[in-house]
Amino acid sequence: MKKIVELEKTEERLTAFTVDVLDYHSVLEALKGCCAMFCCLDIADGYDEKDVDYEVRGAINVVEACAQTDTIEKIVFSSSLTAAIWRENICSQKDVDERTWSDQEFCREKKLWYALAKTLSEKAAWALAMDRMLNMVSVNAGLVLGPGVVQLNPRVTMAYLQGTAQMYENGVLAFVDVNFLADVHIRAFEDKSTTGRYLCFNQIVNTEEEAVKLAESLSPLISLPPRYKFQEGEVEECAERLRNNKLNKLVEGTAACC
Repeated sequence: MKKIVELEKTEERLTAFTVDVLDYHSVLEALKGCCAMFCCLDIADGYDEKDVDYEVRGAINVVEACAQTDTIEKIVFSSSLTAAIWRENICSQKDVDERTWSDQEFCREKKLWYALAKTLSEKAAWALAMDRMLNMVSVNAGLVLGPGVVQLNPRVTMAYLQGTAQMYENGVLAFVDVNFLADVHIRAFEDKSTTGRYLCFNQIVNTEEEAVKLAESLSPLISLPPRYKFQEGEVEECAERLRNNKLNKLVEGTAACC
């Protein structure tokens, strides 16, 4: 937020608002004259059970405020792959794509509060958007990586990584570069044909070597055992289950128009 406030001093068309998503009227005030809502709800201090309800209420306030703002053309709702990958026996599912949702009770049982918050807040946003007949798409991102991302958002990163071993074993551990993710959000808004959900990731982590590289990139949040070295030789791969064909069509289609 500090960097955005500093940009406001040099960018003529930028106005920064401090908004509490639990305060509906502060969201409504900030939206005056806007044509797009890029909604990213993350709790910087990390996630526990009580935070699930906060995020759901925030999503409802944002979507309702959009419904009451005549100038809004489209909502691009930032969600997470974790809203699609957590359920019993996910390993038996061949394809995990935009039609897949995480199971709420499974998330509660395993105390996957980040995944539960993302699942319930996205579902609440979709339900209200459809009821109010709003134009909305959601971008379900993998673990977000990039310059300074992990350092600036350590607790959110760790919240996403809860259950990492199971994600890896089930072929649903994936990451996305923050710059690519931002570009996808813009494309999702500008392309009038976009609809529904888009699973957004650059790479699925499904070998030990890739897992080690990911752990190294997350240091010091995640530490490898002392003197650990990847042993080259026969490579064991976990079956990839994530599918982002829909996103690929969006990216390829908008690139072809440029």
